[in-house]
Formats: sequence, structure tokens, C-alpha cells
Amino acid sequence: MTIDTKKTNPIGEVFGFPILNTSTKAKRYRDKKLCPFNNKVPNCTKDKANDPLGVCSVLHEGNPVITCPTRFREDWIIIDNAAKFAFSEKTNWTSISEIKLLDKNGQSAGNIDFVLVAYNDKGQLIDFASLEVQGVYISGNLRNPFESFIKRPSSKFDWPNGYNFPKPDYLSSSRKRLIPQMLYKGGIFKSWNKKQSVALQKSFFETLPTLPTVDKKKADIAWFLYDLVYNVETKTYDLTLSETVYTEFEPALLKVTTPEPGKITDFIEVLQSRLDERLEGTSPDNPTLNEIISS
Repeated sequence: MTIDTKKTNPIGEVFGFPILNTSTKAKRYRDKKLCPFNNKVPNCTKDKANDPLGVCSVLHEGNPVITCPTRFREDWIIIDNAAKFAFSEKTNWTSISEIKLLDKNGQSAGNIDFVLVAYNDKGQLIDFASLEVQGVYISGNLRNPFESFIKRPSSKFDWPNGYNFPKPDYLSSSRKRLIPQMLYKGGIFKSWNKKQSVALQKSFFETLPTLPTVDKKKADIAWFLYDLVYNVETKTYDLTLSETVYTEFEPALLKVTTPEPGKITDFIEVLQSRLDERLEGTSPDNPTLNEIISS
């Protein structure tokens, strides 16, 4: 296999700061392996607590793509926006993280990233809603370039662009993570008639099929689409709400779980080719299935 020797930089942020940021603060966060985005502990714990993979986002086609769910916790705007969708303006509310959800048989349906809880003046629970946070999986090897950068930090860091070059894997992120979560955990919340929010990056959402939208008042789910916008003054990326999409539960999930079929004739050609190989290349004298379909 020929490997492209062109070099580029796959790393968007390391321990919260772009590699272009060489400030004293950025250096301290890298040296101490700290997380600036409200992790459960001061340090980064991604991948390994004692040897964290401190990459918050990767660069893809020049744009930062969030790979660590904790990155979405910047200034807690994801919680604030979800609460505005779930509750009325004057509602008292707070959030609780990592709540286990059980099905009817007492089996775990997984953990809810955040449950927003509304309460009255007496502290009694009066309503609740869910918020799921979804980063993007990575294909390729990210640890090697990360460790190379940490050993010799440089604003001019680059990495060989070969077959193992790290890049977003949007398909796995949706099929293996987002959609199963929405079907199972989301299905339970829908049966309870409770509002649901999803925080993810706009570029990820755009890889999904176009969802049928509804008015905010009719929506079961609010999809909050965020981007990382570069701040020239601070030399950091700011988490910014780009767009909000409102959908009902069933139409949205039906859309993302129903594949758009390719041409049957293309599939038949593959089958005929494999059949020819099995029959040692002999061609049938009778009309092929594709010829019958097209006639």
C-alpha cells in the first residue's frame, strides 16, 4: 500500500487548547493534564485516568470536530439550552448526571447523560427531562500523534497523512451509539411523555438523513447543534450553538433507522458475478434477472 507522505495536523485541541496556543495557561493545562470543561475531576480522564488521551477535538478538512463528550460541558450551555426546551421560563431546575435507566424487567437500559429535574418551592420534584451528549468516534490512531505532540509541543506540529491517519467516523457514531441510545433510552422517555434533548456537533447531524421537523411546542426531541468557533483574542475555540432542530420521536427515529435502498439491479449484478465465479465463469443462456426486470 502506498502511503501519502503529505503532512498535516490532525489535532484540534489538547487539554482544552489549540496547538497554536502557547500561553502559560495552555502550557500549565498540558503539563498537569487538566480539563477546563467541567470534568467530574480536575484532570482529563479520557481513555485512561492515569495516562489520558487529552485530545478534545480533531481537525477534519480544517474544522475542529468534537471527539470527547466532556468537551460539550463548556460553561454548561448545553444544560441551559436543554432546560429552556423542557421547562417554562420561571421553573426552578437543576441537573443530575449519569442516572441509570431501567426497563420494565429491571434490566439496565443504560445511563442518561443528564437528567434535568424541575422542582417547586418545597423542593419537590414536579417534572424531568433527558439530555444526551454525543461526540464523534475516531477511525485511525489518535494516540500516536497526541503523544508525539506532548513530547515536543509546537504550533507547527504535523503528522504523516497515511492510512491510519485519525479522522471522524460519523457512520459508527450514529449506528453504534446515537441511534441505539435514542431507540432504547429515548423510547422509554417517550412512553413517559417526557421531553428529550440531544447535544451534538452540526457536522455530525448533517451526516444523518434529513429529519421531518415540527414546531417547538409539538416537539418530543430538540436537537441542539453546536460548533467550535475560533476566538482570535483568547486563541481558543468557543462552544457555540449553531442551530436547533425540533422533531417528533417516531418520525425522526423512523427516518434515521430506515435505510435508503440502492438499485436492485446493482445488487443483482454482484450476485450474478459471484454466481459466475461459483459456476467457473459459465454464462447462462437464459435471460438474466436484470434483463427480466428491465424488459
